Amino acid sequence: MKVFFKRFLIILLVAFLAIQFFRLQKNIAAVPQVNDITTKYAVPVNVQAVLKTSCYDCHSNNTKYPWYNNIQPVAWFLADHVKEGKKELNFNEFASYRIGKQYRKLETVMNEIEEDEMPIESYTLIHGDAKLSASQKKLVTDWAIAIRDSIKAHYPEDSLVRKTQAPTAPAKS
Repeated sequence: MKVFFKRFLIILLVAFLAIQFFRLQKNIAAVPQVNDITTKYAVPVNVQAVLKTSCYDCHSNNTKYPWYNNIQPVAWFLADHVKEGKKELNFNEFASYRIGKQYRKLETVMNEIEEDEMPIESYTLIHGDAKLSASQKKLVTDWAIAIRDSIKAHYPEDSLVRKTQAPTAPAKS
């Protein structure tokens, strides 16, 4: 039994060392972001500071990686997490979204913050400064409301709602 356990640990160690050589591309943009939310909407400095501290690591093209991102399989987990976060919302690509999607994403930002869903708990456990205070929540949600109101004032209502496919009527015989 001891021999089996020893061999198992050696195999585990070799596998752990081997996976360290498999690196993923990091989420760090080399050029300015032409579709950043700030290119289309006014983002006050204090709101931008909150977004950068609490949101941008997962919801932008520039992640600030912690030291433990150099250890596999942690790096794979973080890469997947960032990929999923950017798929849901990417502040660096926000201006490229259709206007209806921008409108809905701002509503999602407000709801997620108000319901304490964002930033996620696993992130704030390690990044304590990312946890939002009540005043920071109000600051960001008030800003999102103002942007949504501005969008609503400039675009027709039907362009802001998700278009659903109308049910087809049964064919008449």
